[in-house]
Amino acid sequence: MHPVLVTGATGRVGRVVVDQLLGAGVPVRALTRRPAAARLPAAVEVVSGDLTVPESLDAGLQGVSAVFLVWTAQPTTARAVVERLATHAQRVVFLSSPHRTPHPFFQQPNPLAVLHADIERLIAAAGLASTIIRPGMFASNALFWWGAQIRDGDAVRWPYGAAETAPIDERDIASVATRALYEDGHAGGDYVLTGPESLSQAEQVGIIGTAIGRRIQFEELSPEDFRRETAGLWPAPLVDMLLAAWGATIGRPALVTSTVSDVVGSPPRTFRQWVANHAAAFVERPASDEV
Repeated sequence: MHPVLVTGATGRVGRVVVDQLLGAGVPVRALTRRPAAARLPAAVEVVSGDLTVPESLDAGLQGVSAVFLVWTAQPTTARAVVERLATHAQRVVFLSSPHRTPHPFFQQPNPLAVLHADIERLIAAAGLASTIIRPGMFASNALFWWGAQIRDGDAVRWPYGAAETAPIDERDIASVATRALYEDGHAGGDYVLTGPESLSQAEQVGIIGTAIGRRIQFEELSPEDFRRETAGLWPAPLVDMLLAAWGATIGRPALVTSTVSDVVGSPPRTFRQWVANHAAAFVERPASDEV
């Protein structure tokens, strides 16, 4: 069996894709800029490569059947990278975003969505058999956004507490991607992935509090205060996009799809399940300053 090349193999989704491919008996080759620091299972063939240096991918692409593509670089080398994928691989599974979904949460100006759309066009023009994976709100954003506030106190200061999303567990994103990488029947698939329920941001904070046995208050911030508190810490375009997306959803539930169940055959994990699996991270400080 030919190996699958996984880019972003140490990231939130790619790392789980590696484990799930191995569990399915599929040989895995992981692309990373720093192989010595990858900390991947011994069964994984780790190769050096960098999306910003397209020729560095050639060795890792030799003999692969499929590629899991997570774009983590500037767009300047995207065309050359996709051309190389088309030369060597039979299929590509691209981790994109739901920028084509009509729900207002996904229709706000978003530079990352523009990049994703450009790469999708390159993949289509190259004639690659492809599956596009479009996850909505990652459940783990709760940890990145609120973890420090919850560890340090009993309140989360955040805007748009009533805005609803349908957080999806990264393991469910990886399950769909893994199936598309080694099973037949997914070429041309365009999969919008969400969790199973629409929850307001305030409800999500409450679920975390219940899981760790503490009452966590949601303190509403104005958009202006949020901009001030994130200034210099978050990119301004990201802040603008999130505020616009949250504001556009007020008064309507989040989009919920059945795609995970349709592809994998079992329902996606709930946000409560994700929180239960990660409750310690909301109590214990990380080993470094990075969450």
